[in-house]
Amino acid sequence: MTPPAIIVFADSGRDTAERIAAATGGNIRICGQGGEDALKLLPKLFTEGTPIIGICAAGILIRLLSPSLEDKLREPPVLAVSQDGFSVVPLLGGHRGANKLARQLAETLGGMAAVTTASDSKFLHSLDEPPDGWVLGTQAEAKPAMMALLLGAKIQLDGYAPWLEAAGYPLSSMGAVKVLITEQMLKVDRGIVYHPRTLVAGVGCERGAAAEEVINLITFALNSQNLSPRSLACIASLDLKGDEPALLEAAKHFGVPLRLFTAAQLSQERYRLTQPSAIVEAAVGTPSVSEAAALKAGPLVVNKLKSQRATCAIGRALRPIDVESFGHRPGLLHLVGIGPGEPISRTASAVAALEASSDWVGYGLYLDLIGDLRRSQEEHRFPLGEEEIRVRHALELAAEGRVVSLVCSGDAQIYAMASLAYELLDATGDRAVSEIARRVAIETHPGISAFQAASAAAGALIGHDFCCISLSDLLTPHDDILRRLEGAAAADFVTALYNPRSLRRTDLIEDTKRIFLAHRPPTTPVIIGSNLGRPEQSVRIVELSAFNPEEIDMLTIVIIGSSTSKAFPRASGQVAYTPRGYAKKAAADVG
Repeated sequence: MTPPAIIVFADSGRDTAERIAAATGGNIRICGQGGEDALKLLPKLFTEGTPIIGICAAGILIRLLSPSLEDKLREPPVLAVSQDGFSVVPLLGGHRGANKLARQLAETLGGMAAVTTASDSKFLHSLDEPPDGWVLGTQAEAKPAMMALLLGAKIQLDGYAPWLEAAGYPLSSMGAVKVLITEQMLKVDRGIVYHPRTLVAGVGCERGAAAEEVINLITFALNSQNLSPRSLACIASLDLKGDEPALLEAAKHFGVPLRLFTAAQLSQERYRLTQPSAIVEAAVGTPSVSEAAALKAGPLVVNKLKSQRATCAIGRALRPIDVESFGHRPGLLHLVGIGPGEPISRTASAVAALEASSDWVGYGLYLDLIGDLRRSQEEHRFPLGEEEIRVRHALELAAEGRVVSLVCSGDAQIYAMASLAYELLDATGDRAVSEIARRVAIETHPGISAFQAASAAAGALIGHDFCCISLSDLLTPHDDILRRLEGAAAADFVTALYNPRSLRRTDLIEDTKRIFLAHRPPTTPVIIGSNLGRPEQSVRIVELSAFNPEEIDMLTIVIIGSSTSKAFPRASGQVAYTPRGYAKKAAADVG
């Protein structure tokens, strides 16, 4: 289930909200005075399918969400929890996880779940909401069967489903409601079919094979033994195939995860193989990929089949497979920009990535800035100056099948770690990362950079052409920086200066003032922004001639306006902007 949004309307409910967040991995959202607008937030979360837990009276949630109610088969779980945590009431999405979540929260909080759904008030599981590992054949089968059971009928069970009896359902060899547990595509009269997630499709393919070919081969393999795709627990392959588009698309098509094994792990199955290949072993270190991967589940129910560029075999386990402990997932590295530092400046994409990650890697200060989002994530802290070690560590963690966030302040692509991550993926020789690390998936989540935050706080100085230049000469030669400063000044760019001054390096910021005064009026506005997005934030505007380089440090960004930039006073203080030429356009239109 997607982590829930935990809505707090009063400080008295904050303790309960934090206990729920710790138990569910949910994200606390503050509404009301000084917080978000619940009238806008809750309908948005609801339509996005995000589970909602309100620490409030049930009526508040009903009034806020009633205009959004349309299809009960698609609505996410919505629960109301009393401020003391004693009463947990599932309001919507009972059969979509709300009832189950209510019972879990009641146990966590030491309270009571007020489950009112007829089936769930009598049985721990509704028939249309089986536990993980079993999938209902069709929804249409469940309702008449549930009605019969509520009227006193019993279940005639054929197969392994211990959860039925544990949930309180009466079983009898002469039961009127037939329940069949099978991997086969079958139906029963006056009953239900559940498909256990016991099948694994082991797949091997050439690099660049078409997704359609792999999907068709898996489908053919299943159909050859009348097996239901609903019984697929996962698609499994060699870890070197973790970035193979055809496998990722096939997993998406069948709605199952892709799970990976190392060559050594697959090679352990060599004595059970029926079709080993010396050519495959020479290429990847194991005599089989598809057959060996399928055998990790259990005996083969479909022997290895071949298409032009792919192979597939299907293995069967005796019991539903826990895919979280079956092989490992493809590695995923999130490159996350957290903005200037304040929570309100984070993008929704960045927050979602951080919350979904198992590991956070970053400079200690940046990890502290996102501490409010941390639940069970493991932190990997690094000091300044160890950038390559930090990024390499993140890539190799992802290669182990973890979901990793490499945390950067501002935007990950602007003087941060994104480019270094790709540089290491492209590196050879001593700087090269492992072959598995080279194949991890990478997703970038842009953040608000310091120059954007500073300009926004002081007006709109970057309203026309601009550039960014770092004055750090640790990685860029001193003369190259001077050449770029001369070019930016001569081209009349608004220029943002990153890393403007350090204890060791004081001359470049002084050279910058000299260079720009040669190309700009002395009254040109300059923004000086320090500790952006933090409680001690300071943003002020001075004229270029009055700009004092000695006041600048590494926690400051400087933005020098162009020759057309202007500043003027407002009630809130001085502001600066750069016009784009609309005045000339307006004059031309009038003329």
